[in-house]
Amino acid sequence: MFTSFPHFNCGLSSSKQNWLPWSLLLLSLTCESSAFYVPGVAPINFHQNDPVEIKAVKLTSSRTQLPYEYYSLPFCQPSKITYKAENLGEVLRGDRIVNTPFQVLMNSEKKCEVLCGQSNKPVTLTVEQSRLVAERITEDYYVHLIADNLPVATRLELYSNRDSDDKKKEKDVQFEHGYRLGFMDVNKIYLHNHLSFILYYHREDMEEDQEHTYRVVRFEVIPQSIRLEDLKADEKSSCTLPEGTNSSPQEIDPTKENQLYFTYSVHWEESDIKWASRWDTYLTMSDVQIHWFSIINSVVVVFFLSGILSMIIIRTLRKDIANYNKEDDIEDTMEESGWKLVHGDVFRPPQYPMILSSLLGSGIQLFCMILIWGWVWVAWPPLLFVAMLGMLSPSSRGALMTTACFLFMFMGVFGGFSAGRLYRTLKGHRWKKGAFCTATLYPGVVFGICFVLNCFIWGKHSSGAVPFPTMVALLCMWFGISLPLVYLGYYFGFRKQPYDNPVRTNQIPRQIPEQRWYMNRFVGILMAGILPFGAMFIELFFIFSAIWENQFYYLFGFLFLVFIILVVSCSQISIVMVYFQLCAEDYRWWWRNFLVSGGSAFYVLVYAIFYFVNKLDIVEFIPSLLYFGYTALMVLSFWLLTGTIGFYAAYMFVRKIYAAVKID
Repeated sequence: MFTSFPHFNCGLSSSKQNWLPWSLLLLSLTCESSAFYVPGVAPINFHQNDPVEIKAVKLTSSRTQLPYEYYSLPFCQPSKITYKAENLGEVLRGDRIVNTPFQVLMNSEKKCEVLCGQSNKPVTLTVEQSRLVAERITEDYYVHLIADNLPVATRLELYSNRDSDDKKKEKDVQFEHGYRLGFMDVNKIYLHNHLSFILYYHREDMEEDQEHTYRVVRFEVIPQSIRLEDLKADEKSSCTLPEGTNSSPQEIDPTKENQLYFTYSVHWEESDIKWASRWDTYLTMSDVQIHWFSIINSVVVVFFLSGILSMIIIRTLRKDIANYNKEDDIEDTMEESGWKLVHGDVFRPPQYPMILSSLLGSGIQLFCMILIWGWVWVAWPPLLFVAMLGMLSPSSRGALMTTACFLFMFMGVFGGFSAGRLYRTLKGHRWKKGAFCTATLYPGVVFGICFVLNCFIWGKHSSGAVPFPTMVALLCMWFGISLPLVYLGYYFGFRKQPYDNPVRTNQIPRQIPEQRWYMNRFVGILMAGILPFGAMFIELFFIFSAIWENQFYYLFGFLFLVFIILVVSCSQISIVMVYFQLCAEDYRWWWRNFLVSGGSAFYVLVYAIFYFVNKLDIVEFIPSLLYFGYTALMVLSFWLLTGTIGFYAAYMFVRKIYAAVKID
């Protein structure tokens, strides 16, 4: 069985979710590609009047960041409620996919139908139910439905030419994920109790003697609020909508019982869009130019750093090496200040080598998780190439999250290997303790913070709370998969020959001269972090909007370029900073370089605070706690990633320059 995935426009769909802590830093990347087929799932072909099932996913709000199940509110229920079997990613996202009583038939119109209740017996909301519905409306909750795995969207028509005549105005059509539960007007609360579904189908080419088949290619909804008195229902559950604007909206009074009808209508339209490209409507971005501006800005930053680096290597460094290698001027050279004077201490093991190697091992694990993505049937190609081919389909709900969790577990063997070899290079001896530290330090912090946040989510009865069996399963994955693999990698890494340092370390440490103010560690973090952050902050805005404001994001092609630029800029700035430090005769570069290289994480934290104050409308304690808790995990992971990249770039640079000079 094969399925055609969409033709992606450099782009992935993401919305505000509570899965953030479980898949931090999964910056997978994809670029524009043509549709192709992937084993496992097939497009569903419908015949005339075949049932098209409408399912509910959840309720979400950018104000509370707490998703809820669809039936947490008193919506009409089918005779038997059936929840879809969900994968790990869907559970972590807070999805609870369930059937609904909507009766939709392929290419069959419905003008108006009562969903539940009878013409003489409308639905009655109790005071408690009315209060709950009113609370969710005031919190700006959206309802998310799917048809044929395609999410419902609300069409928004924006006019770009405001000052021109009406005839010359150009419509800018955008789509909003889900539909609003209701709205407020003059301190009154109104519920959207009528849904006008607009479904688009593509007629498949068939032979003359075969029956036509149809495929769903778009799912839109127009929510309306119509009060009970304006809806005329008959005994067959059919209803008549009021004409024009004569009707009044359905008010929800939280202080008393409310009576209303839940109704819906269905309209079908034929579309030229093929099934393989049906996601393009949702994922088309109108602001691509600003992303190109971001890329150009980032490239300028990289060229700026490359210029500084070239000046250091080509001019200063070569001159230093030439002077140091002059045997006749060796005495004068030794009296000069410079990076060669600390050759006997530059590879002296730092304090807490076990913790340093463990953190770097976790950074390698994160780095491998970002780059490697495999499908069993194609021999585990890198994620980057799979994504660029378009395999990261948004229709694979939760698959990205599930693979991220398993991938991080399996990458423990690489993290353990790199940590073990570095630990031995730093003269460490307790490899078993080091392996346990590598396997538990970073994951333990993430799991601990997530568990505390999850307790608060449990208290709010949100579907975003990870169920206890799922948490046990994650613990089993951690201690049953990741821990043994880290020990395995650590064992072989510790047994392998340590990194060959080009110079010997003196027995007596050299005295470090007093450093100038700009060599302060915090100043170094500020200096080193600004340029890599400047290369990515525009994309960071769109990522934050996707996570926290229920926006679509599928520009992984741009994100891939930004990630490559980030790696290059972190490496370059790390080399520059360690060179200046060694020229100041400060050989304690191990920890400092790791901290300074992750300086852009500090700016991510500052930007997250700015975004919270200026962009979000979060005022309650628990949503604020969730935001800053998840942000702390994001900053920690980003610091580990960029710090690891910078550390290994600086380590290779230091080994290279000291191997190029003659040491007596």
